[in-house]
Amino acid sequence: MKKTTLVVMAAGIGSRFGGGIKQLEPVGPSGEIIMDYSIHDALEAGFNKVVFIIRKDLEKDFREVIGNRMEKRIETAYAFQELTNLPEGFTLPEGRTKPWGTGQAILCCKDLVKEPFAVINADDYYGKEAFVKVHDYLANEHKTSEHMDFCMAGFLLRNTLSEFGGVTRGVCSVDKEGHLTKVTETKNIVKTSDGAAIEKEDKSFTPIDRDCPVSMNMWGLTPEIFPVLEAGFAEFLSKLTDPMKGEYLIPTIIDQLIQTEKADVTVLESRDKWFGVTYKEDKPAVVKSFLELIKAGVYKEKLFD
Repeated sequence: MKKTTLVVMAAGIGSRFGGGIKQLEPVGPSGEIIMDYSIHDALEAGFNKVVFIIRKDLEKDFREVIGNRMEKRIETAYAFQELTNLPEGFTLPEGRTKPWGTGQAILCCKDLVKEPFAVINADDYYGKEAFVKVHDYLANEHKTSEHMDFCMAGFLLRNTLSEFGGVTRGVCSVDKEGHLTKVTETKNIVKTSDGAAIEKEDKSFTPIDRDCPVSMNMWGLTPEIFPVLEAGFAEFLSKLTDPMKGEYLIPTIIDQLIQTEKADVTVLESRDKWFGVTYKEDKPAVVKSFLELIKAGVYKEKLFD
């Protein structure tokens, strides 16, 4: 079996969650967290290694809540995303506390991942279908070309909204062949009575098609991305206009690769409904959703025996 790795981005500080470490919040009836379900689905789909990207200060809690258990089931490694992990010649701006973003997060595991890999957020539930499709894409042999060959799990926007506030999504354009032609990181998309809209800083609303495809940061990549991320991070830092909040984001990086014809990205459509704990108020609905999936026979009440 071809080796494939699942990379789980779990270093985010969860500022909108309102205290606590949202990635480690129990949501299943036997104390499972969202990552338990994601790794369960990844194992079923055929992934045979997991790399957790975490902060060093979370390591003890992280290992106790999930890491030690997973090490018994799958080859496991840890990468540490730190604010001070910067290219030579750069220093941390004084007062910066916000993580550098998903592009830097993935770059942190470059020495641990030598095979095709999927990337996911720790606090998002993606459903079984997406893991199977991304794994099978990565496990297939692809023709050698001058273009990098990636994939992305695409979700319908309406299946990814929170009842309790705005969310950030990569809004996608897809051609007739199913290839990604553009992805735009779009902040503060809110659910409305008749669909969805982007809420602006002045509190005005711009409607957005609730059936448009969006990225939930579930990407299928290869190690070819690491030199791109390394060079791009240095360039990003050299042009940084907001030292406190600027982020190096994987959707923006992927879009640049598409526009410069350096990468082809196949969109793998998933009709599963997303849920996650963006806000603390989301948790009861997430708990209820897992109970419904268990009742429907999708998962056992105790996920891992």
